[in-house]
Amino acid sequence: MATLVTLEGLDGSGKTTVWEALQDTYPDAVFTREPTNDSWYGDAVYRSIEDDDADSLAELFLYTADHADHLSRKIEPALERGDLVISDRYADSRYAYQGATLAETGRIAEPLEYVVDVHEPFSIEPDLTIYLDLDPETAARRAGSTNKFEHAAYLESVRENYDLLAERYADRFVRVDATQSPESVLETVRSVLATALEE
Repeated sequence: MATLVTLEGLDGSGKTTVWEALQDTYPDAVFTREPTNDSWYGDAVYRSIEDDDADSLAELFLYTADHADHLSRKIEPALERGDLVISDRYADSRYAYQGATLAETGRIAEPLEYVVDVHEPFSIEPDLTIYLDLDPETAARRAGSTNKFEHAAYLESVRENYDLLAERYADRFVRVDATQSPESVLETVRSVLATALEE
């Protein structure tokens, strides 16, 4: 049975480490990520991430274009084949991060709702979202503050958005304490995923 599983969390939460480790556990699954790293849409997003002066609304639509292409090119075909798909970041990252970015500008009255509404007509809701929860200070320290999204003050707003999303989509969000050791986090994620797939 086709299943879409997404890994979410602040930068530095260990998502990518978990995502890479799960490839050994589920070798037949389709592993993917957002922003994508194999399309010009994804290239445009990465260029925007490195631009501290990028327009926040334009940036949102770059991410959204990458997401739309990712869905049609990789996610939808995999799900139609009945594959298990595990994605390192997905639409919830956009809701949390771009919602926080738009909130800083004051250009959109309800930024989180706006970003969710943009995706509503075409995106596919995950069957399971594993949220690696980490405090912003630790996240910023682990991530190294190498770009505009990896600073504690900004990540605080992102985490607040994730909390709202976890409450709204409680039927698919599973929170994992990412302050644990990497081994414990991975063990917990494997257990959560195995249980969900059995059900």
